Amino acid sequence: MIALILGILVSLLVVIAGTPMLIRLVHKLHYGQYIRQDGPKSHQIKRGTPTMGGLVINLAIVLGWASSALYRFIVTGDSPSWSAVLVLFAMLSMGALGFIDDFAKVRKKQNLGLSVGAKFIGQFVFATIYAVLALIIPTKSGFPSAQPGMSFIEKPFFDFTFAGRAVAILLFVIWVNLLMTSWTNAVNLTDGLDGLASGSSMIAFAGYGLIAFWESYHIKGGGHPGYTYAVSDPLDLTIIAVCAAVSCFAFLWFNSNPATIFMGDTGSLALGGLFAALSIATHTEFLAIIIGGLFVIEVMSDIIQVGFFKMTHRRVFKMAPIHHHFELLGWSESKVVVRFWMIELLFVLVGLMAFYADWIGHSGLWF
Repeated sequence: MIALILGILVSLLVVIAGTPMLIRLVHKLHYGQYIRQDGPKSHQIKRGTPTMGGLVINLAIVLGWASSALYRFIVTGDSPSWSAVLVLFAMLSMGALGFIDDFAKVRKKQNLGLSVGAKFIGQFVFATIYAVLALIIPTKSGFPSAQPGMSFIEKPFFDFTFAGRAVAILLFVIWVNLLMTSWTNAVNLTDGLDGLASGSSMIAFAGYGLIAFWESYHIKGGGHPGYTYAVSDPLDLTIIAVCAAVSCFAFLWFNSNPATIFMGDTGSLALGGLFAALSIATHTEFLAIIIGGLFVIEVMSDIIQVGFFKMTHRRVFKMAPIHHHFELLGWSESKVVVRFWMIELLFVLVGLMAFYADWIGHSGLWF
């Protein structure tokens, strides 16, 4: 518990102290945000707002986890887990891709960064590295960092090992690429209003913190009654998820309306990559669709808008992603953000209830 509290405090302090420093640096370098011209006209006043705030979020999560890991190593001799390192690799690699995209935008002085093809190649390379390492690197827990299959909670309902190890690795690489691409794009699309992505991510990662903590308490071989989980080092995953939630919480101080800094793709792609990696590491890839329900709504609204327009040359929404639709209906930006936070909180609560109901069902505790 002390390790968890230490991680929380370090993440909080890094964001609170580091964000003003980053704002001053970005102002000095004139690296401001460029706003899409077809968006709501009220957003044009945000032009020039410092961006790349995701740098501080990434740093806070890493330092929060590292301080916790150092404390546990000093006190108990417990070394850092590969599962944690791989999850952080997924976050930082996607964040690095986002940073390149952000940097290209500010250098070109327009709202166009990396090409779709370049971004896809980057995501493919990093996701493939994560997928392969998660399967082959041995962990101190004795459980692999990931399991080659698709799971709602814990047990794969589709096991990739049916056709041998080589095919299982190939299918898992494809699956991880799909998850990474989907979640990074979903969080990225959600990052369109002040505080929307950071607040929603805070809620989602808090949910994953509770799930990972429950798995750590009911780890297979741990001796606690009830259903157990063959998850690798879930306590480390708990600390990372909570540090991510706290970092987003602290970032809201600067990112809430009117924002003094944006997280940029540096933050949104990193948080999307972390969310995907946590779903894989906790064996809850399909439960993540519920926990990240708001992100799913955002990306589906964009897919529906584009697909329907291509077929009929008509629009379903006034503008996509859907948060802009409600802005154009006359809702204030703050009202959209707060109500979307509420929606995400409901999704997380439903996801947690589904997770707990699954545990009760497997434990045979239904009355």
